[in-house]
Amino acid sequence: MLLMTIAASCLLLITSAAAAAADPSASVASGAGGGGSMGLPDSLSWEDLTSKLSPNATLISVSHADYVKDCFPEFTDFPSGPARFYQALNEKPSGVCLPHLFYGWDVGYPLPSTNGHANETCSRVVQDVINANNADVSGTTIPESYDPANPNSFLNDDSNPSLNLPPMVLFPVVASDVIAAIKFAEANNVEFSVKNSGHSYLGASQKKGTLLLNMHRYTQYSATGIVDCVASMLDGSVADDLSTQPCALSLAKDKSAYVRVGGGENWEKVYLNVEDANKALEQGGGEYKYHAFGGSAGSVSPLGWTFQGGLGGNTGGSRYGFGVDQVLHIEMVLPNSHHVRFGPTKWADASADGYTFPRTIDVSGLCRSNPEEQDEEKWVWDSCPDDFDIDFNDLWYAVRGGGGGTWGVVTSLYLQLHEYTSFETYAITHLPVQQSPECEPLVPTLGPLFDDFKSFYVILPSLLDVSEEHSNACGSPLGPLSCYGDDDVDQAWARFLVMNNVTDVPEGNCLLRLASPRGAKSLAGWSLADGEFFKDIYPRLEGRVSSMPQPTFVPNYNGANVLVPSAWIEESEENLQTLLSMIGGPYLAFGGVARTASDQANSLSSAHRDAAGMFYFSTFDEIDYFWSELFPKMFDISDKSVFPPVFGGNHADMLSSGPRKDDWTKACPPEWPLEERAEKCISVQEAVYGTTILKRLEAIKEAVDPNYMFDCHRCIGNNRPKTKKPVEEEDNSGTDKNSGALLIGKSLSVIVVVVGWIGSQFMV
Repeated sequence: MLLMTIAASCLLLITSAAAAAADPSASVASGAGGGGSMGLPDSLSWEDLTSKLSPNATLISVSHADYVKDCFPEFTDFPSGPARFYQALNEKPSGVCLPHLFYGWDVGYPLPSTNGHANETCSRVVQDVINANNADVSGTTIPESYDPANPNSFLNDDSNPSLNLPPMVLFPVVASDVIAAIKFAEANNVEFSVKNSGHSYLGASQKKGTLLLNMHRYTQYSATGIVDCVASMLDGSVADDLSTQPCALSLAKDKSAYVRVGGGENWEKVYLNVEDANKALEQGGGEYKYHAFGGSAGSVSPLGWTFQGGLGGNTGGSRYGFGVDQVLHIEMVLPNSHHVRFGPTKWADASADGYTFPRTIDVSGLCRSNPEEQDEEKWVWDSCPDDFDIDFNDLWYAVRGGGGGTWGVVTSLYLQLHEYTSFETYAITHLPVQQSPECEPLVPTLGPLFDDFKSFYVILPSLLDVSEEHSNACGSPLGPLSCYGDDDVDQAWARFLVMNNVTDVPEGNCLLRLASPRGAKSLAGWSLADGEFFKDIYPRLEGRVSSMPQPTFVPNYNGANVLVPSAWIEESEENLQTLLSMIGGPYLAFGGVARTASDQANSLSSAHRDAAGMFYFSTFDEIDYFWSELFPKMFDISDKSVFPPVFGGNHADMLSSGPRKDDWTKACPPEWPLEERAEKCISVQEAVYGTTILKRLEAIKEAVDPNYMFDCHRCIGNNRPKTKKPVEEEDNSGTDKNSGALLIGKSLSVIVVVVGWIGSQFMV
């Protein structure tokens, strides 16, 4: 059972669609060219674009009917929980399905609105979606207006102005498809949205009135993209075409391998391909060699995950750093239509300053001189033209931490692989591993204790006589405790039980090992073992890497996902205990090497580096308590012109906001309309990056994309001042009368029953 607290935070986003499902084998689906009310002009000549696409690229028009046909069945045909499978949504032909059904409407709120719910209160939005989601996950009657099975619901209204669906979708296959699309968009004043998996908590993956670039069918590289680096491959310098740059940087970091990942791949593909490579070595008489550090959910994109920071809760964050620290080299198509590749070519040892990896001194980049060439073997990389005025040092800084979907279209990443080390994961209860008959009655007592134990083991290990080395081996994304290399979890758990006066426990202290007893040597192996066990119940999960959270109605409203500073927790054991008692355990992917892995040339905030964990203040009462009581103690707010970074980038959501601008110790009032909150409260961008980093990112955005061709929701620059139209008051009396009054405090929590193997295994 996974307790998902649906957050009570809020802000503003920006709807509509057009006809015809797609035949993926066709280069142009019938009906392509519609626009009008969908936000794209009817006069656009889509044939001008399709004539320049590669043979396997697909351009289709989509509509509300496609969303209903492709996406609704995953929610209406399967009960909430592990029966729902996010990868199945991502593989639908329309390309517009999202991990949460309500993401298809503005701010995840299907109530009809012609102004993006600007005059609706945050509390009303949260109330209605929580009521619908509560009913869905508990199997009770869903309010009629929010029931996808009800033909008269808001969700089945194809004229609903709140629809947030792109009217056109392009599935590029090679880089020349992306280049052609950007040139077409520039000539016709078309805006883009970019989607890989759609896992963006900010709702940045797709947007009404845009041409959606769905990268799901883009060329994949990871199956053949693992490269072993040896010094003899290099002549002491980086090759002019930058082909040896990833290995040169990898060796400088004392690492010996990397993997190239395509712009449409997800972590499932990467993990399985690395697992296959390791198994091939083992079958040849060798041993596992590679470890891929990445996201906790198989359906998550290595790109968006990395660009928001990249938390490795069960892949070794404390050992290897953050996602931004794994990037060696980037290939992408910029808003100016140039296909570029770039990465550091000068660096310096930074160990004397306390850093694990070299400091980046200079970043070099090249432009492709034959952009129409579809055959990658014939690509030519050259110096960029004289009128190319983008600084690659700025781009390297911005892309790694400044969010995805806003700087252009990344076509491939070169990611660090680490040396394989042993893997184990621990829990008190987790199917299919069975507890002993002697331990089963103790699970209600030991389960909550183990949740607290994980935090002490990772954050305050000295209290358990645990070394920093053993502590840094482990992490947890709100599930089992996963460890790499040596740990002493068994002994520390025994000590923790004694400290809590729990002594009458059977031998072994009821601690389950979930991986090694079943022959699993990696995260992928563990997931595959679980899928094999449950294949008769959930056949779609066999051979797949699990993903959490499973599809639900409501978006992930995480409220204030605070990066609580280690320094504050270390002041007193009571500080950690207070948080655990009030809001439960954090996302554990911080500390250790994560503090020191920076190349000092990325836009990940200092709050990430300094954090002990990411704690979720989710209800209105919790959020108010955080800003009024804890925020002034945790963060330096002496300079009222510089708001500090507070939120984690990966899990900030589409309704999150900081405190009031006029008083940082007061939460943004939930009773304020969304437009007023946007005007009078610290934006989610500033709450994630802080004032200083945000200003630099905004300046780089203006240089890279001055026309905001990429203007995704809640991304850098998306909250810039725009020409405002008067907000018309709306009659929203059509809201389902069963939605009930707003529930304040812990009653906002939603219990999501997650049966079986996915249980508490993964959280992005």
